[in-house]
Amino acid sequence: MPDDETQTPTLNRGGAAHTPAGPRAPRLSGVAEAPAPWLLRLIAVGLVLAALNLRPAITSLGALLEEVRDGLHMSGSVAGVLTSVPPLCFAVFGVMAPRLARRFGAGAVVCAGMVAIAAGLVIRPYIGSTAGFLAASALALMGIAVSNILMPVIVKRWFPDRVGTMTGLYSMALALGTALAAAVTVPLTSAMGGSWQSGLAVWAVLAALAVLPWIVLVRDRTPAPGTPAPDRSASGQASRPADVPALRITRSRTAWGLACFFGLQATAAYITMGWMPQIFRDAGVSAGTAGVLLAVTMAMGVPLAFVIPRVAGRLKQQGPIVVVLGLCGLIGYGGLYLAPAAGAWVWAVLLGVANCAFPLALTMIGMRSRTGAGVVRLSAFAQSTGYLLSIPGPLLVGVLYQHSGGWGLPIALMAGLMIPQMVAGVLAGRDRTIEDEC
Repeated sequence: MPDDETQTPTLNRGGAAHTPAGPRAPRLSGVAEAPAPWLLRLIAVGLVLAALNLRPAITSLGALLEEVRDGLHMSGSVAGVLTSVPPLCFAVFGVMAPRLARRFGAGAVVCAGMVAIAAGLVIRPYIGSTAGFLAASALALMGIAVSNILMPVIVKRWFPDRVGTMTGLYSMALALGTALAAAVTVPLTSAMGGSWQSGLAVWAVLAALAVLPWIVLVRDRTPAPGTPAPDRSASGQASRPADVPALRITRSRTAWGLACFFGLQATAAYITMGWMPQIFRDAGVSAGTAGVLLAVTMAMGVPLAFVIPRVAGRLKQQGPIVVVLGLCGLIGYGGLYLAPAAGAWVWAVLLGVANCAFPLALTMIGMRSRTGAGVVRLSAFAQSTGYLLSIPGPLLVGVLYQHSGGWGLPIALMAGLMIPQMVAGVLAGRDRTIEDEC
């Protein structure tokens, strides 16, 4: 960072760091300069705003699904497919993120992702057909998918010494956006005249706001602060350093453990968002209270999503945190099975704690690689593979519920999945990096 006699770097037209003429503190040749403090603050604001937009497209639709079905004359089977579209899009489009980031820069891709979210949210309520609604939803989910992948990359690049803190910050914002959309979509819809179209489209405003901070980084191609600048060939293209081999990430046990952990926690999260209110309603809890219980579960992630990554970032091994979260999930599912109505608030809180495996997984993505390029590969692999693994879960719960006529078997499945989740999380939480294994 500059001393008292050093002028603060600014961004030139190409987005690269530039320091005006004048005395400068000595630095190593070929190493990227520390970014200006205002730029880091802007990136932090951008991370928070982007994270706020990574779930409202999903949870706002869940709150108004019945109205959407009626308005579009959507069959029950199509509505069931709609609930499985998010993890499918996250898996399919998330694979594109590393290549797009290499070509255009991570900041530019996140900016485009926010634009895609805003456009999809504006278009889908008014397109007037089920096929169009699905297509516009996919556009918004594509923006979410690439941003999901690149959030840990942005943190690793610009805040390498504060991975836990910054991951906690945007994880907390993500949880807040999730709970906020679930809680206020229906009241907002009523306040705007009861139109479900307006109730869904209003979230595009938040996405449009999130575009603004990322415009500064659209043309940024500078190397990560404190890392060697890439060599360029005669053609002007960045070349891979000779001593950095290409990562074969599928050879890493840590990468596979992290992918399985991510997939299993995503399975639990989507089952919770999709089916927990119905479990409570079938146990005699009113519809309004069941919705509030879901909001409580989602809201638990707001404070804990900030605390858990900070704690995890200070530990060499994150296995103990994985086990604690898993045990909370097991107790919560046990309570749903034995006394769903009597202890409803306790089970909602415990399952909310268990769902904080998501920010823990994001933190481990940033900690299990030594390089920015490794984080990109690991984030894309773990999240894309994980979301693929999570697709069957909510559907299987619905099938078991329909054919068994009760919640015994589905809850047993949910509880059973916590065991491999803990095993995979302990494996992923070991103190090693994918470069050591590849």
